[in-house]
Amino acid sequence: MLDIVIPISLTMLAIAFALTLARLLIGPGLPDRIVALDTLNINAIALIVVFGIRIRSAMFFEAALLIALMGFIGTVALTKYLQRGDIIELQ
Repeated sequence: MLDIVIPISLTMLAIAFALTLARLLIGPGLPDRIVALDTLNINAIALIVVFGIRIRSAMFFEAALLIALMGFIGTVALTKYLQRGDIIELQ
């Protein structure tokens, strides 16, 4: 059963990744591109986790956790820059 589900999942995630990448490049505005970048990050994490399950390696789960953390920080920084025009507030 796992031999059927994993390739289907990888294919569907790759399609979602490609469509999100198209939205990132074509996106009409900056907020749409930020949302697409965040979605691209989630799709990449899912691809890494499913690939790690396929080859039965725990190393990919640690990499996915690091990518998730960096993606969250990047999304927060981009939205803060979009909202205020700067990332670090100096007093």
